[in-house]
Amino acid sequence: MTILTNKTILITGAAGGFGQEFARQLHQKGNQLILTDLNEDHLEEQAGTLAAGQGSGRVTGIVAGDLSTADGADALFERVSALDGPVDVLINNAGIGILGRHDEVPTEAWERLMQINLLAPMRLSALFAPQMIARGSGHIVNISSIAGWTAEVGLSAYSASKFGLRGFSESLAEELGGYGIRVSAVYPFFSRTPILNSPRFGTLGEMNPMEETEIRGITEPADVVAESIQGIERDALHIFPDRTARIAHRLKRYAPGLLKRLQQWMVAANR
Repeated sequence: MTILTNKTILITGAAGGFGQEFARQLHQKGNQLILTDLNEDHLEEQAGTLAAGQGSGRVTGIVAGDLSTADGADALFERVSALDGPVDVLINNAGIGILGRHDEVPTEAWERLMQINLLAPMRLSALFAPQMIARGSGHIVNISSIAGWTAEVGLSAYSASKFGLRGFSESLAEELGGYGIRVSAVYPFFSRTPILNSPRFGTLGEMNPMEETEIRGITEPADVVAESIQGIERDALHIFPDRTARIAHRLKRYAPGLLKRLQQWMVAANR
């Protein structure tokens, strides 16, 4: 088991909805946190809030950076490596979304999404894994999505990135398991996070399926992260942290036709 207490944990996308919750809950459990996101001011404010709140954890590092490029991942690794102590747990949480029919989404938009959602976790895992191998311990957590199991209309690039992250996580777990390193992938349903306000393009962008009031089964980030942490501590490879995600996963496996009809009904209801 991975006991998430007194660990050094790097959280990417730390200023986002899930990122803030991971930081808050892991701080309460007494861990040393390294927070990274685009905006340093937001990270500084977040660190102050954590210090003023409950919990025995500490923020030991703040690193602002852009993970949409290989240079950004390399720079993050170098700055984190210069801090005291190795990273025990890497949480690849940074991610963005876009909504639209694929041919109507600007190429640069979906390519940037792939860089952040899929290539950044792959790059960071490649950079931090050797240190974990040398120590014989570590845990890599990739925040995917139920869209990594059930492709959604208007989310082709997003689904592709999350499907890819699922496959990457499965293979990585096999490659690193013999060295004492665990890998977990988390598949939440829509939650009340800023990703619901993602850019929209073209015909499908005129639809309204990502409004909070229109999404049945929408979750609270605090609940999703609490379930995710429990799964990580169990060393689970696949973590479905909410009821809707668990149902969708089972339907995809055992009744894919029914799942497709439900998806079509949901899309039609939002036209």
